[in-house]
Amino acid sequence: MKMKEKYFSYSLIALIIFLGWLIVSGLWSFVNGLLGAFTLYVLVRGQMTRLTERRKMKNVTAAILIILEVFVCLLVPVYFIVWLLIGRIQDINVDISQLIATVQHLVSLVREKTGYDVLSAGNIETATGYVTKSVQFIISQVGGLAVTSAVMIFLLYFMLINSRDMEEYVYSMLPFNENNKHAVMDEIHSMVRSNAIGIPLLAVIQGVTAITGYWVADVPSPFLFGILTAVATIVPILGTGLVWVPLVVYLALTGNWIAAAGLAVYCIIILVNIDNVIRFVLQKQLADTHPLITVFGVILGLKLFGFWGIIFGPLLMSMFFLLVNIFKKKYLDDKE
Repeated sequence: MKMKEKYFSYSLIALIIFLGWLIVSGLWSFVNGLLGAFTLYVLVRGQMTRLTERRKMKNVTAAILIILEVFVCLLVPVYFIVWLLIGRIQDINVDISQLIATVQHLVSLVREKTGYDVLSAGNIETATGYVTKSVQFIISQVGGLAVTSAVMIFLLYFMLINSRDMEEYVYSMLPFNENNKHAVMDEIHSMVRSNAIGIPLLAVIQGVTAITGYWVADVPSPFLFGILTAVATIVPILGTGLVWVPLVVYLALTGNWIAAAGLAVYCIIILVNIDNVIRFVLQKQLADTHPLITVFGVILGLKLFGFWGIIFGPLLMSMFFLLVNIFKKKYLDDKE
């Protein structure tokens, strides 16, 4: 390649990267909608193919039918759950006076025995900071739900009506040989499908199991805390313990020691084991994913993408190791 051709090619690459950075940075607030649209596209592309190729349906008609299916099966239940949670939180009835008195007694006891002040100014400031950040994160996720849903449906529609051309274009742009292109596309499809199906299924199982235990232990608003437990399954490592551990502490502080002990045993033996076993069984069956990739992938994804990181975090981790393996086979392994 001549110097002039190198200059033009490198300048074009630099210009593409610069413009791409400007576009991504300017539209990053809509990334959740894009990720949601991509996830749904992977799940429904088979339906689109059957409707257009077997049933000979027009692309626009088939896309509208699938969009309606997404509304009925996904968006309507999500908005119903959010509305129900808000109503339940407003109606929750907890004996605050008894709880405060018990906490004050325990704080005094700890101060007398150890000299450590649990309610010191530093501890209160730290706890307030964590609570504020958590509330802000929840509000931002709920507040952006409508915008994310609109962007997701808008992008999904155009992905569906141009599905064949879009896939061929992306496939042609992958910098691999044919075998590696197939490997990359299969990895993306299996990982997205695994997380998009497995995580909600696990959340439902965990929620139903938790509601049963909370109801038997006479926890206030067991349905509300059951839904919160289902949502907590997406949090790596801690998971459902973010909900049931404080509930056990609450029951103990209010003097209901038998219910507290029973709920703790139930959650440790049944709820935690369901989380550990079913999560990894689903991942293994659907995508054969290593548990460490799932755990650290979710941590990475939540930090980068928010809610949709539970799907695309493990995908990023899997793609990284897949590309490393491709590089190893292509350039490092000895060949005759």
